[in-house]
Amino acid sequence: MKLTRDLLLDAYRRMKTIREFEERLHVEIQTGEIPGFTHLYSGQEAVAVGVCAPLGPLDYIVSTHRGHGHCIAKGCDVVGMMKEIYGRRDGLCKGKGGSMHIADVTKGMLGANGIVGGGPPIAVGAAIACKRRGDGTVSVAFGGDGSCNQGTVFEAMNLAVVLKVPAIFVFENNGYSEHTGADYAVGSRDIAGRAAAFGMPAERVDGSDFFAVHEAMQRAIAHTRSAGGPAAIEATTTRFYGHFEGDPQLYRAKDEVRRQRETMDCLKRFRAVATDHGLAAGELDAIDAEVLTLIDAAVATAKASPPPSDAELTTDVYLSY
Repeated sequence: MKLTRDLLLDAYRRMKTIREFEERLHVEIQTGEIPGFTHLYSGQEAVAVGVCAPLGPLDYIVSTHRGHGHCIAKGCDVVGMMKEIYGRRDGLCKGKGGSMHIADVTKGMLGANGIVGGGPPIAVGAAIACKRRGDGTVSVAFGGDGSCNQGTVFEAMNLAVVLKVPAIFVFENNGYSEHTGADYAVGSRDIAGRAAAFGMPAERVDGSDFFAVHEAMQRAIAHTRSAGGPAAIEATTTRFYGHFEGDPQLYRAKDEVRRQRETMDCLKRFRAVATDHGLAAGELDAIDAEVLTLIDAAVATAKASPPPSDAELTTDVYLSY
């Protein structure tokens, strides 16, 4: 292990924060106080944190409809996120974006996206800016296995290769897109291979292994900075909840999620490796307690915050140049 103790503790904190944020939302969404659809990220935490840990504050990410984990991994304020999901005036997007459209440009988080495959073209645009500035920054496009079949994604990957821009395409293959198995919907059954066919290095990694994702991301960043072109990662993973909150998941096998929580839980795997290499279990337990306190405070603050006023209805809708 070449990671520092501080980085390991920070990675665990971010993964645990994502998990508890989502687990709490799973409960709170049932109260009816949260407007709109919510797509939870539980189970995929190692991908978001493994990808974002090597990034700097000036690097960009573009997220998906399942974006809470990406936001937290990139450093977005947890309380501001919770307020946004509750539709409150002082949320990260003033309560107007909600779960699927959180953004915080100050953190390099260019936005979640309700359009499947809508993020990669934005990420390539940001990568063009990175190249023009010549400052070594990169732009990351997150997408699920469902997005890999979208024409916008094909065009974005091709353009990134043609223009040799520092874009990294991260495909989180949780196996189900919305409700259709990737083994059926992806003809080649090889998302990384499909990306490689565009002319960029691409690899498949175990998305429930933080260390594997982190190492793959470091290789991708090294390539974009040295060769000046894009790279891709396919991270195989799972989600512990449905496509959206309320999804009955009739397409999943009986006890499948229970088994996956036992064998594919990235937090359990991280703890096992980290404690074997010198971190004390008590340190991780202390982080667990701190995260739960943070999530409790975020929910309480969000519930007590006011919604946008009627006068704010038409503000921040259009940008005038």
